[in-house]
This record gives sequence, structure tokens and C-alpha cells, in this order.
Amino acid sequence: MADRGVDLSALPKEVRDQLAELDLELSEGDITQKGYEKKRAKLLASYISHLPKVYRFWPCPCCFSLFFSLWLFSIYVDIHTEAVQAALAKHKEEKMALPMPTKRRSAFVQSPIDTCTPPGKLGSSHSEIRCAALAQTLQSPDYWINRSVQSSSTSSSASSTLSHGEPKTQPQPQPQPAVSLLADVLAHTRIGKLVPPDVTSSASQDRGSRVDLPPAVRGMSRGQSRSSMLDTADGVPVSSRVSTKIQQLLNTLKRPKRPPLSEFFLDDSEEIVEVPQPDPNTPKPEGRQIIPVKGEPLGVVSNWPPALQAALARWGATQAKSPALTALDITGKPLYTLTYGKLWSRSLKLAYTLLNKLGTKTEPVLQPGDRVALVYPNSDPGMFWVAFYGCLLAEVIPVPIEVPLSRQDAGSQQIGFLLGSCGVSLALTSEVCLKGLPKTQNGEIIQFKGWPRMKWVVTDTKYLTKPSKDWQPHIPTANTDTAYIEYKASKEGTVMGVAVSKIAMLTHCQALTQACNYCEGETLVNVLDCKKDMGLWHGVLTSVMNRIHTITVPYAVMKACPMSWVQRVHIHKARVALVKCRDLHWAMMAHKEQKDINLSSIRMLIVADGANPWSVSSCDAFLNVFQSHGLKPEVICPCATSPEALTVAIRRPGARGAPLPARAILSMGGLSHGVIRVNTEDKNSALTVQDVGHIMPGALMCIVKPEGSPQLCKTDEIGEIVINSRAGGTMYYGLPGVTKTTFEVIPVNQAGAPVGEIPFTRTGLLGFVGPGSLVFVVGKIEGLLMVSGRRHNADDLVATALAVEPVKTVYRGRIAVFSVTVFYDERIVIVAEQRPDASEEDSFQWMSRVLQAIDSIHQVGLYCLALVPANTLPKTPLGGIHICETKQNFLEGNLHPCNILMCPHTCVTNLPKPRQKQPVDVGPASMLVGNLVAGKRIAQAIGRELGVVEDQDLIRKLCMWPTMMHQFLSEALQWRAQMDPDHVLYVLLNAKGVAVCTATCAQLHKRAEKITATLMERGGLNTGDNVVLLYPPGIDLIAAFYGCLYAGVVPVTVRPPHPQNLAATLPTVRMIIDVSKAACILTTQPLMRILRSREAAASVNVKTWPTIIDTDASRFISLLLQMSHAAVSTLCRSIKLQCELYSSRQVAICLDPYCGLGFVLWCLSSVYSGHQSILIPPLELESSLPVWLSTLSQYKIRDTFCSYSVMELCTKGLGTQTEMLKARGLNLSCVRSCVVIAEERPRLALTQSFSKLFKDLGLSPRAVSTAFGSRVNLAICLQGTAGPDPSTVYVDMKSLRHDRVRLVERGAPQSLPLMESGTILPGVRVIIVNPETRGPLGDSHLGEIWVNSPHNASGYYTIYGEESLQADHFNTRLSFGEPQTLWARTSYLGFIKRTELLDASGDRHDALFVVGSLDETLELRGLRYHPIDIETSVSRAHRSIAESAVFTWTNLLVVVAELSGSEQEALDLVPLVTNVVLEEHHLIVGVVVIVDPGVIPINSRGEKQRMHLRDSFLADQLDPIYVAYNM
Repeated sequence: MADRGVDLSALPKEVRDQLAELDLELSEGDITQKGYEKKRAKLLASYISHLPKVYRFWPCPCCFSLFFSLWLFSIYVDIHTEAVQAALAKHKEEKMALPMPTKRRSAFVQSPIDTCTPPGKLGSSHSEIRCAALAQTLQSPDYWINRSVQSSSTSSSASSTLSHGEPKTQPQPQPQPAVSLLADVLAHTRIGKLVPPDVTSSASQDRGSRVDLPPAVRGMSRGQSRSSMLDTADGVPVSSRVSTKIQQLLNTLKRPKRPPLSEFFLDDSEEIVEVPQPDPNTPKPEGRQIIPVKGEPLGVVSNWPPALQAALARWGATQAKSPALTALDITGKPLYTLTYGKLWSRSLKLAYTLLNKLGTKTEPVLQPGDRVALVYPNSDPGMFWVAFYGCLLAEVIPVPIEVPLSRQDAGSQQIGFLLGSCGVSLALTSEVCLKGLPKTQNGEIIQFKGWPRMKWVVTDTKYLTKPSKDWQPHIPTANTDTAYIEYKASKEGTVMGVAVSKIAMLTHCQALTQACNYCEGETLVNVLDCKKDMGLWHGVLTSVMNRIHTITVPYAVMKACPMSWVQRVHIHKARVALVKCRDLHWAMMAHKEQKDINLSSIRMLIVADGANPWSVSSCDAFLNVFQSHGLKPEVICPCATSPEALTVAIRRPGARGAPLPARAILSMGGLSHGVIRVNTEDKNSALTVQDVGHIMPGALMCIVKPEGSPQLCKTDEIGEIVINSRAGGTMYYGLPGVTKTTFEVIPVNQAGAPVGEIPFTRTGLLGFVGPGSLVFVVGKIEGLLMVSGRRHNADDLVATALAVEPVKTVYRGRIAVFSVTVFYDERIVIVAEQRPDASEEDSFQWMSRVLQAIDSIHQVGLYCLALVPANTLPKTPLGGIHICETKQNFLEGNLHPCNILMCPHTCVTNLPKPRQKQPVDVGPASMLVGNLVAGKRIAQAIGRELGVVEDQDLIRKLCMWPTMMHQFLSEALQWRAQMDPDHVLYVLLNAKGVAVCTATCAQLHKRAEKITATLMERGGLNTGDNVVLLYPPGIDLIAAFYGCLYAGVVPVTVRPPHPQNLAATLPTVRMIIDVSKAACILTTQPLMRILRSREAAASVNVKTWPTIIDTDASRFISLLLQMSHAAVSTLCRSIKLQCELYSSRQVAICLDPYCGLGFVLWCLSSVYSGHQSILIPPLELESSLPVWLSTLSQYKIRDTFCSYSVMELCTKGLGTQTEMLKARGLNLSCVRSCVVIAEERPRLALTQSFSKLFKDLGLSPRAVSTAFGSRVNLAICLQGTAGPDPSTVYVDMKSLRHDRVRLVERGAPQSLPLMESGTILPGVRVIIVNPETRGPLGDSHLGEIWVNSPHNASGYYTIYGEESLQADHFNTRLSFGEPQTLWARTSYLGFIKRTELLDASGDRHDALFVVGSLDETLELRGLRYHPIDIETSVSRAHRSIAESAVFTWTNLLVVVAELSGSEQEALDLVPLVTNVVLEEHHLIVGVVVIVDPGVIPINSRGEKQRMHLRDSFLADQLDPIYVAYNM
């Protein structure tokens, strides 16, 4: 345009009037655009200065909304690097202190520097050069952000959360001064576009003072102290560096950045995903609908050949000695020159050989139209040329692919898909290449992953046959038959073949010849891959058509000698050079080595990736360096290409001294909304793009919306470029469905009506048409990241990341940006290779600054930023990063990063609305009436009648003994010893299944009497004193128990300390002894020695033990359960009725005997019912896994009781040995009932796995069931023999979080399978109650399970005597309904459903379903979550997660995962755990802790001790492998 550099306001009035009149004529269509520009230039000619000036375009008034300006810079300043520096400097006074992750030193040992291959200036791909001028290193001050003064508001993603049992309001203690300063800054810090975070170090918030975080802790042993004491947010003093970081992260999240949501609870069945409200300030396109742009007509030249093969035949005959190709060796020197005569003769030989020598005359291997793979290295272009033209002459279709280097090459499987879709079964290669392919031990080429079976043919000249004199190749005129297939990788990684017809190939060569003004005999230097894209179109096809001498510089030569292509241009005086930005950068970096270079011969320097917006800096920098060597500014010609449309546009070389082409400085904010806006306010968020010239001759171009229907864009709107041309691809070979949506696009107008019948081809390029029909490209569809409805380009993010001190931490060009779909939106992930010498602190600082720069410049949050060790990212054959393979490794947990930073709190903005619990004015009575009116029954169930004692002899005997009721069990043993002294009550087995001890009624009675005598003689006890029984599982424990009953003292069973872990187990024993005020301890000699040993003295005070009595001839909480003898006898009677236990029965028990139902079955039930109990201590299974199952088979046991830990051991250890067990004669068909004893939700997956695995051994699938008990009632449910089979239901998890129960079908989304917890015991009554209002609930509600039963416990034995605790748990009443009935609260949540099954009385069966412990539920975002559900999801996230546990600390969700694999996989788990919890539970994980196997505490019944784990974590006693703090 002519008005560049002219201040229009300073022009004379008459000139301005004439310009306005011109604008009016153009708007009314009275003048063409070309005429308008000529007249305007003539008017302004005398006012134009010759200095570099602003180049403005003023569109017509009717499209005045096209507000973008184009600037011309003779010396381009790297605006983006300045933008990054400015964005970071903006926060120089706002220091953000966030915790660094904790990493064990042994977990990630960097490979030695000499084992890595630092690329230096040559080891980068094109990504490195894209931002060559962005490499100016930013300053890195120690503390470059001080205090943030930006306040923030509450976010829905971090709303206040409370774990059940914690006070809802709690006064915060005054922290220490340093901690107070830290809390203050974190409470007022936000991560957003105003104050991006610095997660590198901790900074004080006072003037001049500074608080540093402690250094990273590595290699410390477990339990070792790591820091001084500080107060947590709960006021709990902890000694922990980990806790310090949690405190910091907690305070950071107290005031997140987003404004408060309208928090309310919609009581419906569907979760509502928060949809961001549209911003009224969002820019929208305002221009008119774009008009298709037509390229110049494709001229007709008389000497153009009718087909490309004809051109080769012509030059082979008439210009046989003319050089066609020169190849270079590894040093950059000419290796050989292939003349047109040799190219023709060798291609002829190959064509003849392919058609006549690979098979027989009747059954040839190849026929015209077959597809053939060309497998040649870039270092041998001559062999590829011969193979390609040989295939064209033979009329077979060549499919060039990369050379596979190993069976597991990146993208190998996708190449296999390409070969399969194209029907390729034969591959051509060279002898050298064939020898280098991986082979089997037999010397055969291995079967590459995903490839069809291939036959390999060597095409070296010595293996080719000279055609007979009468044989001539068939060279038809170019038609629509497929000429060759060029592969293309999609955004998802799928490789497809773009078919190019013969007429399209010829037309494309003609269009390139016209656009580039190629002449015969010119010299072209080609640095690109000659097998595809520009390297193939210019360097192989168009060059032959125009008899051009092509000098090919392979990638390997460029790595060894980066100036080789410049030297070839200088030596051969090349007229055209075909390069990428990386080649410009490499030459620029190495130009000091060559002083006498002259580039004045170049008339056209084609930049193949010039469509990349960041190519501007490389072009300008190269021009600045080599302009003194004769390089002319007008010869730099960027172009835009597409695998589908081939060449889209190319800049024609300008005339000497003509003004340089224009550039547009656009707002990145506008681009993210898909509109063109000039950047006038914040230069930090500007994108400078250069044009790629005009579209190709003979082509027609439109801009359409990239999503949805191909609607034409407006003039100020960014869209996808679509092309109609004869010189483009025709289809995706073998994929007709995808072809139609890409190659047969009909643009439509705003009304949806087609604008014509001409089909267009999608190019995958995003851009717009500027003034003068110049094409501008701002990105690619494959690099488009759609986040929250806004578009972001991967190349832009790479450029920003590399502008943040890349040299110190990561390798340039080894960075991948992609998006993963998590929770209904795309999340941006950046992965880069870290330098071996970069410290963890440097890496963390770099990551934090990248977060800040991207948030400030692009206004988008990163989801994950990962650094991997050098040379570990999958590479493409040309050395670039394989994005799709990297993404796949990330999603599968195979990336193995050495540093990772997750930021879900920042970028996840579409979480469901939090539930706001409103004050309930409706009382429980009204709720009850409402349920009845709605037809919902009250959720309650009753077991059958308990009845009377069946054993009349026992009744008569007891009636003759005027004894107190509390001596019932001891009298029962005495009675059995008299009536049936030889009846065996107990058999104890060892690991070999051998009975090591038995006890008849008389023997047990006598042993109990001996212990009684010992207590009386040596103990000095009074009636009612407490006596601790410290025994291993066995009959000694049972005898000691009854001995205490005989003596009138109260037995307290305690698990013995573990000899190899006294430090952890002995304090618990001591605590129980102290709480129970035990008068003495009964134990064995080995245990007595342990209690008095030197090792024990290190953990407890051994001098203050109570009296320890050697009798050789529980509970792990600070509360000891009390049960009266009447309750115990009632419990035993209830179990006897439910399980039909009689004297003739045998029962196998594999449980711990110290507490709960395990203690009842081990010690009490046999004495009451008279059945024989076969005792198998669970510890024996560690020595011999099959002992329990072998016992069931050997004794033909019908009823057995076990724990989940026992069942899990058998499932994991014996699941693969069923055939061997069956061969040994093990048969479980006798088992009628296998009951799992637990105080938790039934583990449906484990019980089903156990049933399926041992089904071949005869185990009935109906045999396995569960029991349920709690502290207030040891046995509430137990599957008996007469009741119906346990039922299974599927409930909606979303409803369950709202305390609602909604049954769904199996397989429904968000469905949770739940199994009935067993039949309710006789005499037991259960009701579901609202734990807050204490009113009864309907059967569609989830509530607390309350129980009324004669065998309820009477209370806790405590040293404080808290009556309120007793009344609240053991003797509580409903607020409405039956106020006279006393209930015990189980602290478990569940529901009752009436099933279609019938119980023993013929009534419909009421099933009790236990969901989880009320004490362990997680109150997050106003909803109730059960840990087991989240843990199930976490355990499925990765194969190396052995076990997991979750808990909350204030408003942080903490996930602890045990790593069963290599420690290198530890950081792979962090994003996977975060993803799965966010996807399935709509929660953001605050902290991810990776630990060794066995760290999560599990009790004897296999139940996780989450609160113990939480305490250990806060006290920093876990020795974690890695602790990640999600921002």
C-alpha cells in the first residue's frame, strides 16, 4: 500500500477529501480494489518517506470492523521475548511462596551426563528454531517476586471442607512469626492473569525480611525428624516439613482466584457442570462474509510434458549428462552425482524388474495399481529417486515411509495402520538399509509392531535386470489415477495416506514452476526430507520437470556440519534453496566459522515452515547475519503447505529494492476467540505474523469455521483455509468416510445454504486473508488446543516456554505441548527434557516461571508441567519430538518424569456447583409424615425372634446352681466338663495343617482352674480387677480367659507386640494396659522376656509394668468395650440360631482372637454351643498359604469364618495355582457358608474374585457372604443357613453423595455395586436415622445405622468415665417415633431395601447395605464422599498402584498411593491419580503422596487405618518416595 509512514491527519484537507471519496467509491463498488490502491498510491506518493514506517491498511467503510494493522520492520525486534520478560518483571515485587515437592534422593538418580546426548546447537528439531530469536536469557534474581497485594475471592473448586468428626468452627491458634508471615502472603495470593504464581521458594511478606523454605529432604530414614515444631491449621502441633508445605498450600487455596459462585443445591438426580457465563467483553467478528479468493490463472506452456514420466524420459534421452541429483556424505562433501541419463536408465530397470522378475509370467507379484512401500534413509536420496520414478514407470503406487529402527519405534504401529489401509505387502529398500534393519536370530526381518507381513525387495543396480529391447514402459497422459501416496499423521496420532493423482501431481509441478519461476538448468539446494512434503514436491518432482540440478543435504549431514547447505549455495551458486527455520538457525549459529560465504546468487530462499507464526524471528535473524554476505531481503519466501492440499500459498520473490512484505501484530486474546484484533494496549500479549504470499495459480480459497459445518467466516475472523484446486490430494486412501469430511467440503453461508457446488479441501491451516489477498497463517488445526471455548496454539505456548531461561534447565527443541481431555474440557500439558546438570530447585523455578508467563500472556492455566530425563522422549525419524507418542505415554503412565507440577486448582473451572446445605426448618416428625404420604416406608428391619434357650439340660443345670447371671459362661464350661468331658471343643493347627494342640471340655476346664489358682497365689487380685491376657492366638488364650472368669476378674485380651517391630507395636500394648488399669499381665515365657528386654526399654518404661505372671506349664484404641455376661450369652445364642451350631458341627476359624466378632467366635461360641472349632492363626498363612483351604477340604468343613486379609492372601497367592491344588485333591464342595468378618462395606470385587477363582475346586458361588458388626454391637448381620442369598444392588454415586439412594441398572454411568452385609441376627432391630436430626429416614435415604438388641455393648471402659459419650453412643433415643426405645449408634452409614426374596418366615426380606464409616466420610464441596470409592478409582489408575488411601486435612484431599513398581514410575502416578479423581468424583486432589508398599496401616481384619495414616503423614513419619502438591 502507498500510505505507509504517512500521518493522514497532517495531510492537506483536499487530499483527505479525495481519500474519503475514494473510500466511498470502493464501498459502493464503483471501483475495484486494485484501482483503489493505484489511485490512493498516486495521491500519497509525494508524502511517503523512505524510512522504515508503519504500514497501515484502511479497509472499506463497510468492513471497518477489520481492526488490524500491519507493520514493516527492517530490523525485527523479538517482541515475544520482551513480552515474556515484561510479564515476569511485572511480578517482580509480588513474591509467591509455594512448596516444592518432596522427593526421596534414591528415587530419581539422573543418568550421568556422558550417557546423555546434549544436542547443543544441533540436537534440536524445528521446534527449537521456531523461537530462535526468543532465546535471550532472562535474568533470574534470587527472589524476584516479593509480596502479592492482590486479594482474591472464594472458588468453588476449593470450597470449605470438613471431615466428619472435626469441629465445624474452630479458633485458629496464633502461628509463629515466620509462619504467620508465610500464611499471610499465601492467603492473599492468587494464581491468575493478575498475579501468576512463583512456586520456586518461600518469601517473607515483611519489609526486607525473608523466610525461606527448608531445603529438599532426601534420603532420610523413616521416623527421622525433619523440621521444627509448628502449628497446623487445626491447631495440632506437628513436627514436619511436609506439614509446613501443606500449611502453605492450604493457605494458598483459602482464597482462590475465581469469584464466588451462586452456591445452591438442586435436588435432582443429575450433577450440574458449571458453565462459565459468557463475557460481554468477548470480541466478536463484525466484518462482512468473506468472498472466495481466486489465484492467478495457471498458464499454459507449450513444452510442458503430458506426464511427469514423460519429462524424465525426455531429459534422459536429450540431456543424459545433465546432473539431476548430488548427494553429500556425512562431512558435507559431494558423494555422488546422479545424471538424468542414469536416473532414467535405472528407473527403467527397476520398472522392468518389478513387473517381470518378482514372480512368474502367470502369477506376477506386482501389477499396475498395486501399492509398494519405499523404505530408504534420508542419507541415500539417489536410491529413493530411482525407486520413486521406477514405480511411476511401472504404474505401481509408491508409498514412501520412514526407516523403522526398532520393533518399538515411536509411531511404528500407526505406520502399520497406514500400510494396512493402503494394502501394502511389498517394500523396496537398499542393500545397506536392509542390513541395518533389526532382525531375528534366524536373520529374518522382525515383524514390526502393527505392520502387515512384508516382502522386502532390494533395488540396488546389481540386483536389477536390464529390460529387453522390445519392452517399453507405458507412459499415459496424466489422468485421475493415483500416482503416489504421501503419509500424514493426524492430531490423534493416526497415520493416513493422502492419495495424489497423476494429473494433480503434474498440475502441482506446473503451479510451482509458475509461482517460483523455475527455469531449466537451475541449481536447487534441498535440506528437507525428499520423501514427503516440500522436499518431495520441489526437490524430486518439480526439479525433474524443469531439469533442475538438486543438491540434497540430509539431516545427518546438517547435524555434523550445519553450514553445509550455505556452503553448497556458495560453491554451486544455487538459485533456489529449500530450508526450514531450524536450518536458518543452525547456519546463523555456525556462520562465524565461514567468512567468505556469498549468497548473492539466491533468488528464492523458500522457508518450508514459514507459515508458523514464530518463523518471523528466524527469518529476520538470518537476514541480519547474512545480509552482509549478499543475501537480499526480498528473496526470503515463506510458504504454507498441507498434506491434503499440497502447496497452499507461497510468497513470490520481490523485485530489487521493493518494499518488504507486511506483517500483522495481532492481539493473542482476540486470536483465542477466533477474531482479528490489533494489539493496541498490552504489547506483552501480541503475536506478530508474516504473510505467506498469495495462493497458488489456478486455486480458489475460502476461510471457513474450523468446528461444525463449513460456514464461511467473516473478514475479521480466523478460520480454516479450504482450497479448491486440481493440484491437491484426492482422498485418504482406503478411508472413504474420513475422505468425505476433508476432501469434499461445500462451504455454506450464515443461513446454512451452500454457496456453490464446487468441493473444497480442508488444509488444516488456521488463518485469514489480508489486504491485497495476502494469506496469513496463525496456526494449525493439529496444534489447536480448545480450552474453555478459547483457542490456543501449541506453537505459541512452546515459544513462551522457551523464552523463559531455556538453556539452564531444558533442551531447546525437546519440548512437547498437547492437551488431554479431563472432566469435559481440554487441559494443557507441557513436557520437556531436562538437562542432567539442572538442579531440582532450578527446574522447579523454571516451571513456576513458565506458569506465570503463559498465564500472563495467553490467559490460560496449565494443567501439568513435566520434566523428563534427557533423551527419553519419543523422537520422530528426523529428531523432532513425537507428540502423539508422548501424549500416549503420559496417559498410560509411561513417561517417567523426574519433576512434575500439577495445577488443577488453577485451570479446572467447570466443577459442579457445590452443595449449600440450607437450614432445615422441617422437623423429623414432618419428614416422617412426608415419607409416609409419598409412599416411602420407614427404613427399619428386624431379625427373627430370639426365642428361648434350646438346651433343656443346660437350663436345668443352671437352675440348680444359684449363681449370678454374669458367671454364665464359666458355669457353662464347668457343666460341659462334667456332662461331656471328652468332647473336643478346640483344635489348633500349625502352618502344615497338623493339630499341635487340642482341648476337650475337661482339659479346658482344668487348665482354666490352674490359671485361677496361679492368679490367686501370685497376683493378689480382688474381684472385679482387670487382667491383661497377652497371648499369641491359641488355646492358651482361651484357657486364660476362662481362668479369669473363674477367679472373678475381668479379662482384657491384647494382641502381643511384634518381636521385629517393638518400637511400633509395644507402645500400643502399653497404652491399653494403662487405660484398663490392669492389675497384672498373664502371658507366656517368651513374651515375658520380650516385655523386659533391652529392646523394649527403648520404647516404653519396662520398670513400671504391672505384675507379669508366666502361665506356661482388644482392641487397639484408647477405649475398651464393656459387655455384660447377659449380653455375651445372648450374642452367643443369636449366633447359634443363625448358623445352626450344634455339638456335632465343626467350624473352621481363621481370624485374630483379640477383639470383635473374631474374639467371640474364637473364645466364646464353642463353649456356649458345644461345636468343635478348628483354629487357624492367620499368621500361619504367611508360611503356608493353602493351609486354610486344605483344612476345609481335609475336615470337610461346612462353615468357616475368615477376614478380608485372609481372603486377599488366598486370592493373590493361590489364584494361579488352582490346577495344582485340584491335582492334590483339594475339594471345597463341602463348604456351605464362608463368612467374612469385617466392620466395613462388603468388598464385592474381592468376594467375587475369590468365588470365581476357586469355583474349579468346587466352591459354590453362593457360599461366600459377609458379616457386619461395630463397636456398639459386635454382630449385627451374619449370613446364616436358612436365610436368602445375599442380594446385590447398583446405586447412583451422585445421589449417594447427597445422602440419597437411587437404584440404577447394572452398567449405568456412575453406578456403584453394593452387596448386602448379611442377614440381620435374631433379636436385632435396625433403623436408619438422620445423624444430625436423629429422626428416622425413609428407605430412599442414606443415614446412620442404629441398632437395638439384647447383646448391645453397655459402654466404653475409660479412665475418665465420660457419661455423655456413653449416652450418645449406647443409650440414645430417636427424636421422633419411638422415644422410649434405647438405641446404640454404630457410626456407620447405610440403607435398607426390601427385596423380592423371602426369609424363613415367608415375609419379604429386608436387606441392610453398609456404605461406610461415618467417622471416615469426607465432607467436600458440601457433599459426602466415602474413601473406599475414591480409593477404588485411584487403584485402577495405574498398574503399579498396589494400595491407596485418602483422607482430608481441612480443605485438602490427600491421596496416598503405594508404589509396587520401580521408583522411576512414582511421578507417573501423580497426573493419573489427579485425573481419575477429577473425572469420576469431581474433586481436585490437593496432595499426592507416593510411598513404599506396606506403608498404609491395615488392621488384623484387613481394614485400612486412615486416621493413623493421616497422623503419620502430618507428623512426617511416612518416608515418602514423592510428595506432590497440586496447585
